[in-house]
Amino acid sequence: MSEKRTADEAGKNLFYDPSERRIRSFVTRAGRLSPAQARALDTLGPQFCLPYEKAPLDFDAAFGRTAPTILEIGYGMGGTTAAIAAAMPDSNFLGVEVHTPGVGSLLKLIGEQELRNLRLIQHDAVEVVNHMIAPRSLAGVHVFFPDPWHKARHNKRRLIQPAFVALLASRLAPGGYLHCATDWEDYATQMLDVLGADPSLENTAAGYAPRPSYRPVTKFENRGLKLGHGVWDLVFRLRADA
Repeated sequence: MSEKRTADEAGKNLFYDPSERRIRSFVTRAGRLSPAQARALDTLGPQFCLPYEKAPLDFDAAFGRTAPTILEIGYGMGGTTAAIAAAMPDSNFLGVEVHTPGVGSLLKLIGEQELRNLRLIQHDAVEVVNHMIAPRSLAGVHVFFPDPWHKARHNKRRLIQPAFVALLASRLAPGGYLHCATDWEDYATQMLDVLGADPSLENTAAGYAPRPSYRPVTKFENRGLKLGHGVWDLVFRLRADA
């Protein structure tokens, strides 16, 4: 295998996906896989990566056990996801990411830390939630630091929009929660407005929430905090009468 293998999704795809009739919230980027990431994809991918299918995923079969399942959308290089999964061994974690180096990176961490409660899907999260996640099946959803699309004309590409939040809420089991975090204040304001307007969700805090102990502070986030940059967490829960 070449040690300079290019990520499968090299190049840009259209923001507007005619097959789904929506604007995508991400751009696929060309990226180089490190030798370690490439090895992890080859050796651990068959065990921990699940194919995208337009059919509900059987969590018990996928994880080999019955346990609360938490969905993480856009896990990047996977450091936070691995840390949370290691700290919460009694929960299943389903990570969704489009970028191949990130998938390889998290697989590498899975191998190094001997994590068995993680499964990964490399696909558009909106399609995964729409087709593979059954209603009322998730204990929680994590959306940490999604692309802020900070230019006003690009705000429509942000992931946290009313329709997607409604879809996520429909997948939460009774007592399930939706946890978002961002370091862009404008996006935090939008998130608070959108989540607060969804009739099936209720805020667990009076506005923004304290960072839950299960979400570790990343090196990038810590540098920003030292420079005085803000980070906003939002934790909403499915209403009992939803």
